[in-house]
Amino acid sequence: MDEGDRTGLTFRPYFTKSGVHPYDLLEWERRDAVIYNEKGDVIFKQEQVEVPANWTQLATDIASSKYFRKAGLPGAESEDSVRQLVTRVARTLRRAGEEFGGYFATPEDAKTFEMELTHILVTQRGAFNSPVWFNCGLWHEYHIEGGGGNYYWDRDAQEVKVTTNAYEHPQNSACFIQSVDDSLDSMLELQRSEVRLFKYGSGTGSNFSQVRAKGELLSGGGESSGVLSFLEGFDRWAGSIKSGGTTRRAAKMVILDMDHPEIADYIDWKLREENKAKALIAAGYPSDFNGEAYSTVSGQNSNNSVRIPDDFMDAYLQGDSWKTTYRTSGEVADEYDARTLMEKIAYAAWACADPGVQFDSTIQKWHTCKNTGRINASNPCSEYLFLDDSACNLASINLAKFLRDDNTFDIEGFRATVRVFATAMEIIVDLSSYPTENIAQRSHEYRPLGLGYANLGALLMRLGIPYDSDQAFAYAGAITAILSGKGYQTSAEIAGSIGPFAGHANNSDAMLDVMRMHRDAAYSIDSTACPPDLLDAAKADWDVCLEKGERWGYRNSQISVIAPTGTISFLMDCDTTGIEPEFALVKFKKLAGGGYMKIV
Repeated sequence: MDEGDRTGLTFRPYFTKSGVHPYDLLEWERRDAVIYNEKGDVIFKQEQVEVPANWTQLATDIASSKYFRKAGLPGAESEDSVRQLVTRVARTLRRAGEEFGGYFATPEDAKTFEMELTHILVTQRGAFNSPVWFNCGLWHEYHIEGGGGNYYWDRDAQEVKVTTNAYEHPQNSACFIQSVDDSLDSMLELQRSEVRLFKYGSGTGSNFSQVRAKGELLSGGGESSGVLSFLEGFDRWAGSIKSGGTTRRAAKMVILDMDHPEIADYIDWKLREENKAKALIAAGYPSDFNGEAYSTVSGQNSNNSVRIPDDFMDAYLQGDSWKTTYRTSGEVADEYDARTLMEKIAYAAWACADPGVQFDSTIQKWHTCKNTGRINASNPCSEYLFLDDSACNLASINLAKFLRDDNTFDIEGFRATVRVFATAMEIIVDLSSYPTENIAQRSHEYRPLGLGYANLGALLMRLGIPYDSDQAFAYAGAITAILSGKGYQTSAEIAGSIGPFAGHANNSDAMLDVMRMHRDAAYSIDSTACPPDLLDAAKADWDVCLEKGERWGYRNSQISVIAPTGTISFLMDCDTTGIEPEFALVKFKKLAGGGYMKIV
């Protein structure tokens, strides 16, 4: 019987051995986790934490300081072992999958799933996004309770309900996209939900293009103060919130369409504010990012992006003008030279790294759920682009762990890891809670996932492949195609057991069109620059993915993103983050016994 025609998926051991726990295959040791500030003062210390012996001191410090639960454990002050951390996540997901039903063909498959996931996590082959480590399993393993007020999908009642315990349905998603319209109530509600997201360690993005511009008339008389005035208020709140009980800053994305009347001022917003900070620094204020100079000015707590359609690019290339339009009347507000605007974007991005650009027409072309609505915004780092009021839980795979001694890539191990993660992340969707009722409803109905990878730059370096080369493009393209192809295969198999996502019926043709585009892209990878086994695997995975999707549909509207993988890349001891190359030829690495090692 084909996978998907049965009730639940089968899982066979790839990394693990039957009857042997993954922990028993590793050597463990206890060491102190210590973090110093730039002055050499100890700012965090936990003594005698247990980690696998081959974990670096940096990974130890990250696990202890960021992810170990520090309070509320029965009979203990804090988690003090990676065993506890990994077990509470893996066991919680296995039990949730069994409770929900349809994920595992047999209890033995559920056990194998848990053991394989445990091995993947503890050997640093992959990691979930930070909110999973912050929140998942705290109730299920330790019966720790948190305040309610979030929203979750009640599988028995088949409706969204309000949580009374934050950790029974934990906030597990790192990425959120939220809508905002041209009303004060909408902006106040967005502010409330943003604060809740930051509190539990997540990030959020919104497109503010519906908000009327400065000078537009208000229904009660008077004129609007404009979108930038509200963005400054949102920025202040974001700067006040620390996330997940850690020192990580709030993560926030602000987006404005190119036809908004305030687009020119918006492009220069952060540039203007950073010039003020430089003036304060020149006057003697500290230059540290957390110092008074930068905390005094606005615009420092969000990523800013502009949404660029093909029409604007055509105007830029042809030297034509570009018109902005009022939000309330639709009339032309201003007319700019398109090249002047583009030069303004380029200069600001060079000077202060913002705004980023999002190419709207291309985004809509690759949209799997076009019939539901447009993609207006992204999460803070722009890897997740989907419908407004949606959420995405992330995980990343450490590519270097799949490079064999003979420099071949372990394709089957990579596929097995993708399959385990895709299943785990799908389970997370209905296990989780969300900050608004709309996000909870839409997450249940569309179930987008964000599986990606890290350490690509280090992998290419170990292979002796120049990062900016045709060979690197082909190698990375094939690995990415296998990731998405196998991920969507798994999604189709789950759909064969449980059913496709609720919004699939209205978008089945659009989604299959995008799947075919992905398959065509896999077939277009340069065969002269790519290892044959990788290219063959990429093509095969997309052929099977499309075949199964045509048969059963897909359980998830999206399956993959490539995130920056900041903190979790350090947890996995990656040498490079996300898709990035190595950032320096000389680095200093913290050692387990104290001190630092110079790496050339």
